[in-house]
Amino acid sequence: MSPTIAVIGSTGKTGRRVADLLDSRGHIVRRLARDTNPAFDWERPDQWAAALHGVDRLYAAYVPDLAAPGSDVAITRLAQVAHEAGVQRIVLLSGRGEDGARRCEDILLDAHVPATIVRASWFTQNFTEGVLRDAVFTGVLALPARSIREPFIDVDDIAAVAVEALTGEGHEGRVYEVTGPELLTFAEMATMLSEITEREITYLPVGFDDFHAAVAAEQGPEVATLLTELCREVFDGRNESTTDGVTEALGRPPRDARAVLTEAAAAGAWT
Repeated sequence: MSPTIAVIGSTGKTGRRVADLLDSRGHIVRRLARDTNPAFDWERPDQWAAALHGVDRLYAAYVPDLAAPGSDVAITRLAQVAHEAGVQRIVLLSGRGEDGARRCEDILLDAHVPATIVRASWFTQNFTEGVLRDAVFTGVLALPARSIREPFIDVDDIAAVAVEALTGEGHEGRVYEVTGPELLTFAEMATMLSEITEREITYLPVGFDDFHAAVAAEQGPEVATLLTELCREVFDGRNESTTDGVTEALGRPPRDARAVLTEAAAAGAWT
């Protein structure tokens, strides 16, 4: 019988793509999120056993982020519940350069269920369907990133690596650190977005306090603190390098940001 593959976070950027790709290849997929049946809510661990009953393989994207307080407790419990449910393989989405994420990776890799880590850099799709999509409309990309360069990664590449780790062989215990093929500053990204969308978009480097205040006004102080501290951590230059993670997993290079953004524009991402 074909294995049942569950996708935690099936409505998110990566989870939706992982589930869709598995579906397109004929796999049995159980999409899990807060509103699915069965439901999976990271804040309701009493639901987890029922959600994972009969699941053979599992993809997990933790919300809000593995850098958030309490993520290590959640991943420890997930590994235990998955083991008790008979899950044979777990693939975890992780964040590049995040100390909290690294602790969660170690917890999972040391657990009883064979695991694979997909450690990703900044998503290119943050500009097409994420929190920065509005910046394309307002024309101002305001972040506390100074002139830091980032190897923006295509979320479709992340999903492809995750699906390979879920369905292929020889991925247990591996950490695939995935990035795009080039380093770009956010100013360069703003210029690229301007060219592709034919809108004037400017990068505005802001301080951490100003960034916190702006996010708090829209999303509340808790979210603002998480995002500010995450930016403070990863925008220190630690991620200014590219990797071969996509090529190692898939045997092909990752897509560059211009290709992803051009395709998104043609599909009406900013219409």
